[in-house]
Amino acid sequence: MRLLLEQVAQKVGAVQHLYPLDLALQPGAVTVLLGATQAGKTSLMRVMAGLDKPTAGRVTVDGADVTGMPVRERNVAMVYQQFINYPSMSVADNIASPLKLRGGMDRAAIDARVRQLAGKLHIEPFLARLPAELSGGQQQRVALARALAKDAPLMLLDEPLVNLDYKLREELREELTQLFAAGDSTVVYATTEPGEALLLGGWTAVLDAGELLQYGRTAEVFHAPTSLRVARAFSDPPMNLIAAEATSGGLRLRAAPTDGAAPAEAARTAPAGPAGGGEAPALRMTLPASASRELTVGIRAAALRVRPRDGDIALPATVELAEISGSDTFVHARTAVGELVAQLTGVHDFELGAPVVLHADPAQAYVFGADGALLVAPERIKRA
Repeated sequence: MRLLLEQVAQKVGAVQHLYPLDLALQPGAVTVLLGATQAGKTSLMRVMAGLDKPTAGRVTVDGADVTGMPVRERNVAMVYQQFINYPSMSVADNIASPLKLRGGMDRAAIDARVRQLAGKLHIEPFLARLPAELSGGQQQRVALARALAKDAPLMLLDEPLVNLDYKLREELREELTQLFAAGDSTVVYATTEPGEALLLGGWTAVLDAGELLQYGRTAEVFHAPTSLRVARAFSDPPMNLIAAEATSGGLRLRAAPTDGAAPAEAARTAPAGPAGGGEAPALRMTLPASASRELTVGIRAAALRVRPRDGDIALPATVELAEISGSDTFVHARTAVGELVAQLTGVHDFELGAPVVLHADPAQAYVFGADGALLVAPERIKRA
């Protein structure tokens, strides 16, 4: 199916939940709505479903205007953070309910489909139980199985795994990706987690404060965010952002203000040593002719290293915090150009207050103009 939103906006009282946006969902694919809490994800999904009528714009499905058509007249499957199941039905009957309503399947075929989905979602042992006898995570999986059983042309999932434990979330993401790929539904999946968007793949729409900032293939949006706002939304941990100024051969990083000093003054007076490092590093690169003098350099945490490579810039630093998460170590460090976070593969031991030198390849740097628009993306994107 082809779902098209044209200049759709949503306002409740004096609060603007969605600013006018255009969005044509990729048919038969997974589209991730990525954004922080209150970015507008749920408001947009409710308009797509027909639960809410937009205050402006129109919604079309396969060319037909469905703006204002209620959800009961649309073939839509939905799963929310807060699971909704039929309390008086067994788990098996909950999952089978859309198959029975649709008709055309005998009991044996329905039972086989129910068991298949229950097995995929790890709830097969509970098919005879009532939802109230299950844990919250198990009940959420029942709601997911019922939505998948409906096999609707449009499937909307609003942070469906948020109430599950970490290990199960990881398993179900992989299962859901396979289940989505095996079906013909156009899937819309809302999340606050950039990592989840990358795992699901497909397409991603980045939302922030009710605005649609960028829509495209997930990998392309991640590697080439069109603006600082997109880069912030699609980075976990947050992208390191460093003030810079254009030079004749590229740009120079600017020292972070200290004791109220302006950035330019701080750059001239940055102390030498682990926390200062003397003159702020320069990056040789070709900037667009339209580039402003004031720039922002973005370096993802995973692009910072403690072991140098040829061509790297060096950023002497002081360790302020080192935390281990899974198989990675996150090092928070103070440098002359500001506080930075490095994501290092493996488990590393750093003493608080110890000197460390962070290294970065200029070819992995993003450059944004004074208006926040992307000017330069990493070299590997240009070669793609």
